[in-house]
Amino acid sequence: LPEVPTMAVEKVFVYNNTSIVQDEILAHRLGLIPIRADPRLFEYRNQGDEEGTEIDTLQFQLKIKCSRNPQAAKESSDPNELYFNHKVYSKHMTWVPLGNQTDLFPDADFRPVHDDILIALLRPGQEIDVLMHCVKGIGKDHAKFSPVATASYRLLPDITLLQPIEDEAAELLQKCFSPGVIEIQNIKGKKVARVANARLDTFSREVFRHEGLKNRVRLARVRNHYIFSVESTGILPPDVLVSEAIKILMGKCQRFLNELDSVPME
Repeated sequence: LPEVPTMAVEKVFVYNNTSIVQDEILAHRLGLIPIRADPRLFEYRNQGDEEGTEIDTLQFQLKIKCSRNPQAAKESSDPNELYFNHKVYSKHMTWVPLGNQTDLFPDADFRPVHDDILIALLRPGQEIDVLMHCVKGIGKDHAKFSPVATASYRLLPDITLLQPIEDEAAELLQKCFSPGVIEIQNIKGKKVARVANARLDTFSREVFRHEGLKNRVRLARVRNHYIFSVESTGILPPDVLVSEAIKILMGKCQRFLNELDSVPME
């Protein structure tokens, strides 16, 4: 969440903005749009550097103007028919190469992760003309640099059936858990419940509401088995995010060991 770097809009140069969205709000919205660009290809931008270079800055332009549709029916009230370009989407952001970026990244496709992020609404005569500088940063400095939408972990569920559970009780038990946790087998003409995949359980504890089941099932967690869930914003795939995070953690550990080695022992 806080230390795997990404590229995000840091500076917005507003040449014209006659929309209802104020300049600072527009800049904030643009900053939160995830940019599909591998941060490992870029360097951190030096403080005080206003211009940026091809190795530390990505430049995007957003220039769009709303106009009336002369072919629209007079009785129509649908903005999609009445106007052209009345919705400003992230797909309208275009990459403007800096310096020799075209040669540095010949196969690059720098653009927003999603094309359908709504930025602003316009009416005839209104326009937005801005230039954006994307730089490399980390979520610890600003949330817009975080490459992760959600990251969480939980312990592996451990479900034990203390007694055989059959027939109607087996079907009731199956309904108490998430789909796929409990399966019912047909053994000698009887429906018998068994734990199929405890990993799918969400620990709803619904089974304890039933008197006939609560003393026949034990719920626990495996204390040394963690299940991590990482949802990416789309800038980098989750497996790359986890790998990069581990590299950062290893670097921290190495710096700590170096500090310990440098401290004289008494």
